[in-house]
Amino acid sequence: METIIPLLTLVVLLVLGVPIAFSLAGAAILGMWLITGDIHLLLGMAGTASYGTVAEYVLSTVPTFVLMAYITSSTGFARDLFDAAAKWLSPLRGGLAIATVFASGVFGAMSGSGVAGASVMSQVAMPHMRRFGYSEELSSGTIAIGATLNILIPPSVALIIYGISTETSIAKLFLAGIIPGCIVGSILTVIIILWATLKPSDAPRPEPVSWSEAWKSLLQIWPILLLIIVVLGLLYTGTATPTEVGAIGAFAATGIGIILKRLTWAGFIESVLNTVQITAMIFMIIIGATLFGYFMTISHIPYRMVNFIIYMDLNRWAIIAFIVIAYFIMSMFMDEIPLLLITIEITFPLIVALGFDPIWYGVLCVMNVAMGLVTPPVGLVGFVVSATAHVDLMKVYKGTVLLLPALILTTLLLMVFPEIALWLPSKMN
Repeated sequence: METIIPLLTLVVLLVLGVPIAFSLAGAAILGMWLITGDIHLLLGMAGTASYGTVAEYVLSTVPTFVLMAYITSSTGFARDLFDAAAKWLSPLRGGLAIATVFASGVFGAMSGSGVAGASVMSQVAMPHMRRFGYSEELSSGTIAIGATLNILIPPSVALIIYGISTETSIAKLFLAGIIPGCIVGSILTVIIILWATLKPSDAPRPEPVSWSEAWKSLLQIWPILLLIIVVLGLLYTGTATPTEVGAIGAFAATGIGIILKRLTWAGFIESVLNTVQITAMIFMIIIGATLFGYFMTISHIPYRMVNFIIYMDLNRWAIIAFIVIAYFIMSMFMDEIPLLLITIEITFPLIVALGFDPIWYGVLCVMNVAMGLVTPPVGLVGFVVSATAHVDLMKVYKGTVLLLPALILTTLLLMVFPEIALWLPSKMN
């Protein structure tokens, strides 16, 4: 009962809408008190978790990349990316939707958050597609599915959290997400072209753009493309640690914004305040998850599960399939960071015991979280797009369902061919 009661308490607190950080901490403290009955030990563990966890140097990766994301968003580079892609893809039917996918992928290399990407691209791409007569199903669905690239393509906050929680190389995780992210984008492009071909009324062909105008649009985005190349280059070559890369990226994004006179003092202050708010939220969740991890450790739940599954002698791929389905269902109701922090304590020891690669599993986890974020009946990103772009939620769901096969196919390919995620990290210096 001392293990069941805390787990039930966690579920009840989450259902009642208690913030995730406090739900985790409350359930953990209750569980540790029931098991140990030692209030002094409990206070000591709480103090250790509150300070020791967030004092880790590697966690400074989070605010630096979050600041880079907000700076680039404040300077309007996301709009420039979309405009440039739209001009180059204008000859294609469905070109604006494909441009949205491209811009989401590039913006993903600066933001790292699916919800942030959905919010920004809803404001940038939706008015443009409406003006040219695109259906709301195709427009909103493309924005929602495209936002999942933000948690796949580095720098991904979800992959940072996974790396910190499992002591896995963050740099290698970043590189592991690049090819799966490109595959998702490629499959999405094919599906959009098929949709626009089979139902032309949903994607009218826009007015053609001259080559000179298309080339001119690249002048607006070359600074941010250079920044992305520098960030990925530093990661790939191992020249700098992820923390150093995040700091360099944030500093460079600020410098570019100032030099080009696109970053105002008010925009900079707002970016810093948003970074502090998001970082504080993430750190509070990490503290709560750490306490919950202490409870899981002293209750021996993960080890009992590992021993039970090994004793049953199940095929390890059947276990992976079960985990994939479980993540897919749970991620419909929860954001990626708290979901990973809650579940990794249980699944990661099992994955290691079964002999799977931690880097491959990290990308697989993020893929499944991405699917859940855009899948009805909940799908957090769907709500964000609906509210930000002022689109009926059912239309958003209709669009995401038709485009969801891109994520499903990529996940299956990743399971069958783990090298998709592991090839780039294996080449890292």
